[in-house]
Order: sequence, then structure tokens, then C-alpha cells
Amino acid sequence: MSQNSLSAYAQELVAEVLATAEAENATAPDTFTRRVLDELEQAGEIENTFTAYHKAHGLEVNGYGTNESLGTLDLFITHFSLRPEEDRLPRAQVETLLRRLATFVRKCRDGLARDIDESSDVHDMCVAVEKALPDAPRIRLFLLTDVVSAVSSIPPGDLDGLKVTHEIWDLTRLHRLSSSGTLSEPIVVDFDPPLPCLATPETDRNYSVFLAIIPGQELANLYGKHGTRLLELNVRSFLQTKGGVNRGIRDTLLHNPDRFLAYNNGITATASTVEFTQLPGGGQAISRVHDLQIVNGGQTTASIHYAYTRDKADLGRVHIQMKLTRVSPDRLQEIVPEISKYSNTQNKVTVVDFSSNHPFHVGIEKITRSLWAPAADGSGQETRWFYERARGQYTDALARERTPSNQRKFKSLHPLAQKFTKADAAKYIHSWAGLPYLVSRGAEKNFRELMMRMGDNVPDINISFGQRLIAKAILFKATDKIVAAQDFGGYKINITSYSIARLAEATARRIDLDRIWREQGLSPALVTALEELCVPVRDVIVNPLRGGTNIGEWAKRPDCWEAVLAVPWTVPDELIAELTDQPVEDSAPTVPDDTSGDVASVTAISAPEWFAVARWAKETRNLQPWQRQLAETVGRYVNNGWPVTDKQATQALRLMDEAKRLGFHANH
Repeated sequence: MSQNSLSAYAQELVAEVLATAEAENATAPDTFTRRVLDELEQAGEIENTFTAYHKAHGLEVNGYGTNESLGTLDLFITHFSLRPEEDRLPRAQVETLLRRLATFVRKCRDGLARDIDESSDVHDMCVAVEKALPDAPRIRLFLLTDVVSAVSSIPPGDLDGLKVTHEIWDLTRLHRLSSSGTLSEPIVVDFDPPLPCLATPETDRNYSVFLAIIPGQELANLYGKHGTRLLELNVRSFLQTKGGVNRGIRDTLLHNPDRFLAYNNGITATASTVEFTQLPGGGQAISRVHDLQIVNGGQTTASIHYAYTRDKADLGRVHIQMKLTRVSPDRLQEIVPEISKYSNTQNKVTVVDFSSNHPFHVGIEKITRSLWAPAADGSGQETRWFYERARGQYTDALARERTPSNQRKFKSLHPLAQKFTKADAAKYIHSWAGLPYLVSRGAEKNFRELMMRMGDNVPDINISFGQRLIAKAILFKATDKIVAAQDFGGYKINITSYSIARLAEATARRIDLDRIWREQGLSPALVTALEELCVPVRDVIVNPLRGGTNIGEWAKRPDCWEAVLAVPWTVPDELIAELTDQPVEDSAPTVPDDTSGDVASVTAISAPEWFAVARWAKETRNLQPWQRQLAETVGRYVNNGWPVTDKQATQALRLMDEAKRLGFHANH
């Protein structure tokens, strides 16, 4: 890594953070925190993050997260400097900051939430941390900073019997992540002892294949350390032990560990480099691999880790076969997704390719690189929107402009405010498509949902698609500023996404996206409508219908969207005058879920049972009014043999599950 490259990244980082903070009326440390967490979430390092700043005597925190894949509770503290090239973070200060973060955890355990205003984001964070502590196998403390740290790692520790590990994300490490051009830092694994292997005949100079047996404990440790980053180029889904396959894996691990090798199909993995050592009796063994990815066998890997951490399974007698394919580094992004795709043919969802080379992202990049946006300020200077389908493309393109004058010209033609990423595109698309609860689940999960819903049905990425996608970006960014100006105090992205979704629904998606593209901004009537709409939307989001529900979790649920849809709001006359005659063709590549199974399940339940749950809901007031009404409607449809829609079926099954959880029985 050259010093010039690091210096350019540092300057760009500070400039972007300050510009974003000013545009969003936020503090620079908060903006930096959110930016880094978004990048780490996209990289698969963290999940379910929430930012809130709190500082008191001996403690400090900038946010928390719960990693469902690893079962960890993650805490974040930020040190932001306006002089990243001049300042350094000495070891003593690193240890002090992490100690303050650990103190916050202890205070949460001891009931810190009772001393915090219940209406604040900090209160929600304290309650969530307190609830998560008893079930967390370990805690990870993250230090986020824009300066170079004197230490890159701190040894693991202990917090009242709970294992604590430390993650330092300083300027150097953030730059390495940004400039890697991949979804995350490459995973390098040393096998000790080395894994004996067999090499297959080499038929293509771009790849070679090796067969090995990996101990179960080794695989569990790998997943415990790297989590879903091991599966970046594979299909990534919630890896729980609910499905039949996962239950079977768990049962074998617990009751027949000696037979696991015989019963399980093993894993398929890839790497860019494989290093070997010679065995004393002849043959070779794998000692180290670079860019390790598990492209098939994600359920096996996660299930082994969960059985070890949650069920305390003894993995000493568990072994797994591994097919390891070495792929040339320059062909990694091309060949690995294909291996993943053809190794995962047992389920239609699992053929999704999350790599940057997916045709959807390549198509958007191609269109945006040649699409000139109209001059919004009347200067006649057209600009371009820069789509980053791979991390760090903007910085790399800027660095290729060797002289300061050329770099200034590049920035004027590609303003930083007009850069957007794959995760950003997913936010814009899902907000417009009426899926704000997916946006609220975080950048990485929302992006994953977009790709899974798309499957193999890649839309036609033409000029109109590109212009309307950018119009959605303009709509999202402008709404974000409108919400920020309201000074609501938190949950900005949730309010923004829900407001756009509610607006799109209320206008039957007749907002003139083509006009937004032409004017590169929103009309006064549209701005006024959003200023009015975001207030009642915010009230729904921060007041969960069920007492005790965390606001952040509430915003992730379809129930929250149903509640926002129920908000009485009328489209202003000034905006009605601007609507198109027909709905603007929705470019969202979110094909409907395969819900035919839901319809069959609904019609298999008798009409009297649907009527019974409606009566029960009215008597107990356990369900929402719209759910009670839906139960009655479905009951009539089933009774008369009328067709139930996919959406009705999905919601009906959800309300039935909720009713049973709350005590409903069919004999009511």
C-alpha cells in the first residue's frame, strides 16, 4: 500500500464525511460511524447495527449490533479526527477507549436504561444491550477511527465471565477494505496441522482442484472467527436449525458424530492461492489458503458452529470432506460465482450470485458511465452519477487522474454527492417498491433480499431504467434531507424509506420520475407533500403497536408497514396536478415471492376456523383491527370458494401464527 494512496484516501474520507454531515445536519463523528458501519455490514463483518451516542463518567459508546450469524453482541466506539494524516492513536488511548466501551456494557447489565430518558435512542440501545447480554456467547468491542492506530490488535479479554474480543478499524484497515475492490478483506487461513490432500489432474490453467478432510472443530473455529464472510460469494441466508436439512445435521452431530463424514455431502470451497507442505511419508498437505470462500455447504458450516457454541457438541470425532478449488486471482470474481451457482442447484433461491460481476450491477454501471445528467443549476455543465458496483471504484478512478487539475475536473463531472453503491441502489428500489421494512433491516440484508427476489430475472437495463433509478436516488436523498431538517432525533433512514413507500402507494406510483430526472430535483409540491407526510409516518415508527417492542425491531416488520399504510393522509391537490396519467413502470427487479404454497396453506384451513380467530381477536383485542377484518374476509373467501390473493395469504398465515402464539386455539 503506497503512502500516496493512503493519503488520498484520508483526504477523500474526511471531505466526504464533512459534506455528508453538513447535508444531513448531523455531527461528523456520527456520520463517520454510520458510514463505517454500513461498509462493515456490506462486508459481512457485522449485522443489525444501531447508532446512538452516549458519554458519561468512565463510559462512552457510539452504537451496537447483534450478529445473528455468530451470536455475538457488538459494541462500537468512535474516535474521529479532522487530521487523519497528522494524528496517531497511541496504544494507551486505544486501551482507554475500549475500556470505556466495556464499562458501558457493564452499566447496561446493571440497569443503566433506568437512568436514561425513555424517548431517546440511547434508552433503546441500553435496553437492547441488557436483553442481549444473557444469550451472547461473546462480545466484540469495535474501535472505529480515521487515524492510524499504533496497534492493530488487542488480546481477547473477559467481562464478568464473558469472552471479549477487540476489533480495531483504523485508517489503514479501512483503506485496505475500501481499495480491495471486493466485498471484504481476503480471508487467509493457516491450517495447523496441515490438511493432507489429493490433487486432481489439472485440465485448465485457471484453476485446480484438491480433495481434503477438514476436522469439525477447525471448521467451527473458522466460522466463529469469520462468520458469513466465509460465504460472501455463496448464497447467504438465515442459517437457522429450522429446516429439515439443518435439523438433520444437528442431530447427527449430537448423536452420531462418527457418521457425519458418511452422512454429509461436505463443503465446496475456493481460494486464490493454496500453499503446501510435504508429508514425511510422502504426499502433500495444505498449510495455508488465501481468499478462502465456502461456495457450497454454508448450512453445514453454520450448523456445526451452532452445535458447538449452543449445544456444546463435542466435535472431536467430526470430520468433513472438502473440495477446494484454486482459482487464478484475476478470474476469481468470474469463476467463483459460477462454481457457487452450479454447486447450489437444490434450491432456486440458492442460485443467487452476490458478486459485483452480476449482470444487474454490470448493466447499471455500463449505463451510468455513459449517461449525462442535465445541469440542475442552469450552468449548462452536465454531470454523471457514479455507480460503484465494486468497492473503491470511485477512489480508484480519481487516483488514475494523475494531476490535481484532472482530479478537480473528474470531481466536477462526477460529484461525490452523485456517487451511489449497490446497497444504496437496493434502498432506493425497495423504498419505491413498498418494502421499507426490508430497508430497515440494514444495508447488507436489504441488498441480499433484492438479489434473492430478483433471482435469474434480470431486468432490461436500458437508458430509461438508468434514468428512473437515478430519479429514485434523487427522491431518496432529498427525502433524507427533509427528514433530517425535522430534527426528529433518530430513525432517519426508517422514516425516509417509509415516507417514500407511503407516498408511492398513495399516488399509485404516479410520481413523475422522468421529471425528477430532467430537473435533477424535486418539485416544490413534492417537497411540501413529503414534509407533511413524514410527520405521521415518524409517529407510527416510534410508537410500536405492541408495548415493549424495540423501535428498531418494529421498523423491520411488515406489521409496521401495514400500520403506516393505515395512516390517514391525502395527496395534496398541488401534487395531484403533477402526477402522470399512468403508474410509472416500476423498474424494481423484485419479482413476487413464490407464495403459491401460502395460498394452499390458507385454503387448507377451514372457514369456521378463520371466523373463530376473528371472533377471538375481537374479544381479546390481541390482534390489530385490520388483521381481524382480514381473518373474516379470508373466511368468507374460503367458504365461498373464491380465490385468495398471494398478499392476503401471506398476511393471513402471519396473523394465524401470531394468534396461536398469543393463545388462540381452533376450538374457540
